[in-house]
Parts: sequence; structure tokens; C-alpha cells
Amino acid sequence: MEVGPVQQQQQQHPPEPLPAAPPGLGSEMLGEMLGVAEEAYRAGNFELAAEIYGSELEEQPHRFLWLRKGDALALAGRVTDALDSYTRAAMLSQLHPDELRVLVGSIARHIREKELGLPYAQRQAGTAPPQLSATPHSPPPTEATPIADIFSCPMCRLLLLDPVTLLCGHTLCKRCLSASEPLQCSQCGGDKLKGKAERPLAPVMDSKVNVVLGSLLEKWLKEETKVRRLSLEGQLLRESSDLMGAMEKYSAALELAPCDSWLAAERAELYLAIKNFKQAFSDADTVCKKKPLSHKGHYVKAQALSGLGRTEEALKEFLYCVALNPEWSSMKIEAQKIICDMLLPVFENVQASLGTPFRALTSYTRLKPSITNSNTCTEDLSLPGGSKDSRFQITKSFRESDVFVIKDSPEEPVSCMLPHIKAEESIGNVLASLPGASLKRKLTNSSEVYPSATAKVIKTDAESKCEQSTTKPALCDIPLALVDACDFECSLCMRLFYEPVATPCGHTFCLKCLERCLDHNPHCPLCKEDLSQYLAYRVYKKTLLTEELITRYLPEELSERKKIYDEEMKELSNLHKDVPIFVCTMAFPTIPCPLHVFEPRYRLMIRRCMETGTKQFGMCVADDLKSFADYGCMLQVRDVKFFPDGRSVVDTIGLNRFKVLSHGQRDGYNTANIEYLEDTKVEGQEYEELLVLHNSVYDQALGWFTSLKDNMKSQILSHFGPMPSKESEPQNGVNGPAWCWWMLAVLPLESKAQLTILAMTFLKDRLQAIKRILIFVTRKRPR
Repeated sequence: MEVGPVQQQQQQHPPEPLPAAPPGLGSEMLGEMLGVAEEAYRAGNFELAAEIYGSELEEQPHRFLWLRKGDALALAGRVTDALDSYTRAAMLSQLHPDELRVLVGSIARHIREKELGLPYAQRQAGTAPPQLSATPHSPPPTEATPIADIFSCPMCRLLLLDPVTLLCGHTLCKRCLSASEPLQCSQCGGDKLKGKAERPLAPVMDSKVNVVLGSLLEKWLKEETKVRRLSLEGQLLRESSDLMGAMEKYSAALELAPCDSWLAAERAELYLAIKNFKQAFSDADTVCKKKPLSHKGHYVKAQALSGLGRTEEALKEFLYCVALNPEWSSMKIEAQKIICDMLLPVFENVQASLGTPFRALTSYTRLKPSITNSNTCTEDLSLPGGSKDSRFQITKSFRESDVFVIKDSPEEPVSCMLPHIKAEESIGNVLASLPGASLKRKLTNSSEVYPSATAKVIKTDAESKCEQSTTKPALCDIPLALVDACDFECSLCMRLFYEPVATPCGHTFCLKCLERCLDHNPHCPLCKEDLSQYLAYRVYKKTLLTEELITRYLPEELSERKKIYDEEMKELSNLHKDVPIFVCTMAFPTIPCPLHVFEPRYRLMIRRCMETGTKQFGMCVADDLKSFADYGCMLQVRDVKFFPDGRSVVDTIGLNRFKVLSHGQRDGYNTANIEYLEDTKVEGQEYEELLVLHNSVYDQALGWFTSLKDNMKSQILSHFGPMPSKESEPQNGVNGPAWCWWMLAVLPLESKAQLTILAMTFLKDRLQAIKRILIFVTRKRPR
């Protein structure tokens, strides 16, 4: 059997460290040649290393040299020649399993890369390989099975059962969530929320089943859910050591879903645990045919074959296990032991034939590449699955070649060579039964079946139907008759879910609907469960699965729902019509206005301002007759800081003045149709007089502020900031100089007087009003 040369061996798979040569191996010249061979070995030039070892074997056929040559040939891809070298080493002294590590690794690597089409899984430096038990009842390593269906749990890769939605929006099985230590979401990649490193997921450990998703699974996938529940019951019984009870549950599940390879694998492992190797092999073989890349399938099959005494077939499966997971050390050891046992009769028979202490076998010739590696010396595989182009090919029958002829001792009995021949033939048969590269089959996670060494059999109707059912997504094809928009209806707005959010109590609402409810009361609108802790997180992530189901099965309804939402957002973002009004205090252009928002109606108003992107709302003082005054100032939100109970501190700054044209209301807060105010500009003589008045009033205002006591000045500066500087052009902008508004905010005036000045559209009038106020407060100030 020839695997083919490895072209980039040293780059992709660096060879393992070389064992030290035994003392007294030979002459100084031999030592130099061994050094050259080892340098070639380390550099990845395994052909050269094998040739040097072979040339030295002509002079001194030492066991160490045969092993080194075997390792070099195995890494070069010449497995048949490598087997011959290992066999010759076995004739000199009994082999140890660890001495076949390179051979097993090379065969498994070839199967992985050339036959299975998988990349070489090279472990990073400094990381330890996974510790995998070699006992028959230990589970195989976790397989990185892709999630094939939207109803699959991202953690266990099976159908969701009792789905629980986390704060991050991902949905897992309740059991998977409870078994996760520490609590984490496999999709988010950690035990904390992204962007919320200080807020672990632990507080949602008591989350209940998502009512909407749980009901949908029971309705859409009733049979599959029943199977999944039976398998979970079997798993729980197995964990409690009730193997027979678990067997009944898995068998009942398989009766409902005979094509489920995962169930078959679980039952096969149970059969293995109770040492029913025949049934374990039957189930595992079924799994391997449906899923050729199943770790567990090949693992159980290998152990079952080993238990049945079918050693050669077990070796093949152990090699597959190593190919699927190169770090699976226990499977490597099993394969090495089997090959070592196959070569053991060679050593025992040679000892019996000689009857004397082992003597040097100087009569063996070098392996001739023209004999062992020539394409003309190969025969087509007679086993099913073989071909002329197969990389797995058997050389001529060992009896037909002259490789094993003893030239110097023709009287040597041929019987001593028979174990040599039989051992290599046995191992060769195992390797020949592996799939050939020319077989036009791709081994994927689908239902394609890898070729086996057994003859083809006619498939029954049930098997054909089973194959067909495994080639298509079984869970995604939901009959349209089962899809009902009412199953996705928000109980608050009575419309289709838009941005669905699930609470820890398991109920689902539209994001905006839930936020509005929590503004008024920190309890679930349906079950009244306390959501104070959930509110404190303020992480209302959409339930991704619910949203995906709506997108996939109700696209038209979702499009209509989105259209309504967009129209509402467009209406809310209008800064002239139905502008939200915060009725509280006086606000002025360019002046900061921090707000403490605690009323539910204003929580909603601020949130909508942020969601629409305008980040603006109007500020007016209260009016006994009209709810709020006829003039006000628009505020721009600069920052919002939330408290755990939903209250917030909103940092705003004044923008433009406006006049109220009409009053209104929306969802509890006030609105207004407005028009913006602008200062009327003057020119010529009026402008010159305005400039003189501007400079005079500024100096007067600065003098008044400077004369204040230090504690009063500190309070003003901490709240309103420093006094703006005098502008060279007072008529720039629509609101006039910023320092005028700063003075109007800090001067001790009633709201009514401030409102009158705010409504002025002539800068001259505003300056004269401020001048009169400054004269008044200066006279009233105690001397």
C-alpha cells in the first residue's frame, strides 16, 4: 500500500523528536552518516533519511536503524515499505506499541487529509492535548457539529427542549443552561454580556421557559419534541446508572425516529456499557454509514469490534478515530497495540526457528524501490471500494516478490518467514479496506455513506426512505397550515411582534411595548412577576429565534408591521408638528439644562427622542390655563444616565426658541405644533447704536458677576458654566449673543419675566431689559 509522498511535511507536520541512538551502534563513519540522516529527518526530507538508513543497514542491520527507517518511510507516505522495516525490527526484538506511534500517526493523517478532506488539526504550542480515557464506557471527544437547523440548541446541537432565552437574546435548552458552569452563552463566547463586562448572566439562572417558543415547538414539531423528551429522560436515567431504563427510553425514541443517528449512537454506547458488543456494533455501524465523520460512531464501533475479537476491523476504526481527532491519544495507543500484536508472531516464530540466541540477519537485502514502490508492481484492489487510482494499493503478494529472500542462507527454512508475510498481509488488508481517494464520494456531515469492505447489498424501502429523510432539513420544513400570525401576537399592542423581547418569566412582548410598561410598573404585564432586577440591567436584547421565525414564516405580515413602525417613527421625528414638550422649567439657547426624569410619560418621551435620532424635545414652563406656556426652547440631549429603577439623569443644552401654535398630547405627554423664532437684524445707524449698547451692557453684566461673593459665583459656575465671552458681531446666529442667555439664566428673575424676554425677537429690546434688571439688582444688593 502506498500513500504517496508528503510534499510539505516539515512545514505542516513537524516530525517528533528523534530518540537517541543506542550506544555502541557502530563505527565513527556510521555515526557521521546517522547524523546526516537525522538532519534530513528533522528538515522533513524523509526520503533521503530513509535512503541513508537503508544504506547503513547493508553494513549493520541494527534494530534501531530498521525503526528509524520505518519512521522515515511512514512520514514520507511509503507505508508499505515502512511496514516491512517495522517487521524486520520485530524479527530482531519484540516491538513496543510506542515504537509505532509515527506509523499510526502518518496513516491517520493521510486518512484525515486525503480521504476525509479535513485540515490537519495541529495543536498550538503550549497547549495540552485533551485527556481522553481509553475505557470502553468513556464518552468520545465532543464533536464540533454545525447547527443544521434554527430550532437546534447552540450548546447541545439538538432540538430545543424547554427553550430558555438569555439576556443576550440567544435561546438554549433549559437543561443545557442549568448544566453550564459558570453560566454562559455559547453564542456570545463568555459568561458575561458583550459590552457589560461587570454584569454577569448569573441573575437569570431562574429564567423560565419561553412561552411563545415552547408552544411553537409543541405545535410545529410535536413528534420531534416527543422524541427529544424521551432521549432526555434516557440521558437522566443513564446519569443515575439505570442503564436498562435508559435503554428503554432510547429504544422508544428510535421507534418514533428510526433514522436519528444521534439516538443510535447513544444507544450503541449503552450497549457497549453492558458489554452487548453485537448490538453496539450494529447501532454504531448504522451511525457511521449515515454520518461518516461521527467521532462517537467510530469510537463505539471500534470498541465493539474489539470486544467481538474482530481485531483487524477494530484497527480500521481506531485509525478513523485518530484521523477524526489527531489528539485522541487513547485511540492512538489502541491502534499501536493492535499493530504491535499483529507483528508479535514474527518475533516469536523467528526465536522458535533459530533455537539459539538472536543472530544478526545480515542476509537481508535493501528494499528495492523498483520492487516495492513501482506502479507496475501493484494490483487492483479486489475489495469493493478499490480502484486503479486509489492511494490505498497493495503491492504484489509478499510471496511473489524477492524482498524477503535470504540470499546468503538458502538453507534457512521458509517457515520462519511466514509470520512476516501473514502479519504484513493482515495489516495490508486493513489498510486496503479504507476508502480510496479515487472514489468519488465526499465524506461530510450529511447522510453520505463511506465505502466499506463488505459487498454491496440491496437496500430495503425503509433504508432508502431513511436516507432520503436525512438528506433534507427535517425541522425547517414547517407546513404552512400550522403557521398562524396569532402565535406571534403581542399581548400589549395586539399586533405582530416587532423586535420581540423575552422576560425572565418567559413572556414575550414588543420591545417598545415592554419598555412602556416597565416605565409604570417593574412587573410582568401578564404574570406580574417582579422584573426589578431585569429592569436594572437595561439590556433589552431581541429574542433572535423568535425574530428569525417571523422573518422566515411571516414575511408579508412583518413587512406590513415594519411599515407601520416606520410611519410612527417618521411622525415622531417631525420637529415642527406634534413636537414633544417637557413641562418643567425655563430653558435658554446655548445654556445647559440637566433634568431628572422619573415620570413614566417623560421616560417614554425621552426614549422616543433617542430612538428617532432627533434627540430633541421642547421645554416650556407650566401655564394654569393652557397646560404650558406659548413660548419655549428646544433642548438637545447630550447624554442619558439610567438608574436601576428606571429613573434617569438627562444632560441637555438649549438650541432654538419657538412659539407654540397649538397644544396637544400623545401617550400621556404634551405635544405642540411650533414655529421657530429668529432675531430681526438691523443695519446702518441702528446697528451702530446696537453695537454700543451691546458692549455697554456686557461690561455692566461682567462687573456685576465679578462683584458677587465667591460661594455664589462657584454655585453659578458649577451649574451654568463660565460666562461666555463678548462676541465681535452680536447679530451672528438666530438667537443673538450667548452671554445674554447666560445672564438671563443666572439673574434672579421670575419665570414670567424670563419668558417675556425669551419671546423677544429684537436684540436691542433684550439688551435694554437686561440693563434695567442689572441696575435693579445692583441697587437692591446689600452694601
